[in-house]
Amino acid sequence: MNALIGAIRIIGSVGLFLYGMKLMSDGLQKSAGSKLKSILKAMTANRFMAVLTGTLLTMVIQSSSAVTVMVVSFVSASLMTLSQSIGVILGANIGTTITSWIVSLLGFEMDITILALASVALSLPFLFSKKPKRREISEIFLGFGFLFLGLNFLQRSMPNVGDHPEILSFLQSFNNSSIISLLICVLVGALITCIVQASAATMAITITMAYQGWIGIWSAAALCLGQNIGTTITAFVASLSTGTNGKRAALAHTLFNVVGSVLALIFFKPLINLVNLITPGNIFLSQGEALNKELPIFLSMFHTVFNLINTLLFLPFTTQFARLIEKMIPEKEKFDDGTYHFRYIGNSRVDTPEIYLIQVKEEIDKMGALTRNMFQKYMAMCFKTSDISEDIEVLKKDEDYADQMQEQLIDFCVRMLQDSQSPTNASTLQKLIRIIDETESITDSIFNMAKLNETKRKDDLHFSEEAKAELKTFNELTYSFVEEVTNRIGERMNARDMTISQNLERDINDKHRELRATGQNNLMTESENVKSDLLYLEIIRHLEHIGDFCLNIAETRFALQKHTPSLIQEEKKAKEVAR
Repeated sequence: MNALIGAIRIIGSVGLFLYGMKLMSDGLQKSAGSKLKSILKAMTANRFMAVLTGTLLTMVIQSSSAVTVMVVSFVSASLMTLSQSIGVILGANIGTTITSWIVSLLGFEMDITILALASVALSLPFLFSKKPKRREISEIFLGFGFLFLGLNFLQRSMPNVGDHPEILSFLQSFNNSSIISLLICVLVGALITCIVQASAATMAITITMAYQGWIGIWSAAALCLGQNIGTTITAFVASLSTGTNGKRAALAHTLFNVVGSVLALIFFKPLINLVNLITPGNIFLSQGEALNKELPIFLSMFHTVFNLINTLLFLPFTTQFARLIEKMIPEKEKFDDGTYHFRYIGNSRVDTPEIYLIQVKEEIDKMGALTRNMFQKYMAMCFKTSDISEDIEVLKKDEDYADQMQEQLIDFCVRMLQDSQSPTNASTLQKLIRIIDETESITDSIFNMAKLNETKRKDDLHFSEEAKAELKTFNELTYSFVEEVTNRIGERMNARDMTISQNLERDINDKHRELRATGQNNLMTESENVKSDLLYLEIIRHLEHIGDFCLNIAETRFALQKHTPSLIQEEKKAKEVAR
């Protein structure tokens, strides 16, 4: 019974620690938000900057899993090359060591309950604020509080060494430098990390056990290596729903940690001696309580040195490493069945809209490119005298594809909207849904105009040369508006671009009124061309509708983010320009 209660206490402590980690990570990601995305999207081919970016981001958001999954997402969306992703992953492994240092430096040398209560107290002024940013700050402090509280409970839940000599004797049998013992400890560390999907939690358990005297130098260090292998399960699970590039990024993460751990096992004693050399004191001369107190710092240093050396070994060969992975996971032959499948990155430990929003916006950009392509195809076949049935068939497939994109993306956005805890994300999602709807409406109008041209040819209807010239001008004017609003359609539009959009919509309305008046006049004076004139009026009506859809997209893009003082100034300037 006592054993069961002890196990429940340990599991509960780990659960509280994990919850604190997740709450803190989510709060930091929400606060950083667009900055995280812009940093990763602006990643250059410089491998050193990639490593630095991965390190800093992981230190900031306190989750290598979140950064790794984000990298897999970006590689899958072709926003980052495989070589760049390797650099970021290397950096993320360095950045994740900060958690072990927090545990080692703060978890044992002072009353951690004070830190927990202080963090919770600091969260209170922000917790009930109406402003989302302040509530996100409260999540960060609450996360720290639960993390420290979980660590405190974990220390207290760990059984006393003296009360269980038989268990201690069993564990001590693995505390040697034999390859069998080290391999068992590595496997145990990897297995536990795979189960909890958080190397930080496993590291905290290892450090606590070492501090309490349950494990020694060799077994604790080997457990650290196992944790580095186990943490790759997060990226692996996330990559299952991605294409070839995403799977390659996940494999890069796995190979890096596995190969690095194997090399560390081969040179285990020299590595331990190196860490002992740069860590204050001498771990081999300490015994009893003195050893237990020195082990947390030693393990944190071991964790950091291992990842630094691993990075230095792999960094010069990132290009060659990327080529090897490309050979291991070759590009699959693509079978285009004309259907759309939205692949998103999902993971039980890293489930934040900040990552998903990046992917949705990229898909919306693809939808914008599809719309422009459809309009170009329509203009190319608009005045054809030859058979256009094949052109119509191609546009029909494009329009069906756009319908599928609309259905799947909106369905995903609605599900995100239902789960969203952030008003900022909820507002962004609502606007993205509006953009998707308006874009799909443009593709409908383009296809309808193509069908009208097919009717014109089948019924042997003709427009005058003047009408053709006017329609060509109207087509080009409308396309320029489509191009303006669908370029980087998932991103915010500034005040200057908004003014351009308003001017284009006004020009389209003026042109529509002019051509409609001409067409209606022709209806009253030329009774023999009634069907041609009606069809002409229907085409220009669709063009005017496209102008309306484009303006709706522009206004929604302009409102994508909450206004700031600088943006208000931009709006004032825009109004002055409009006057």
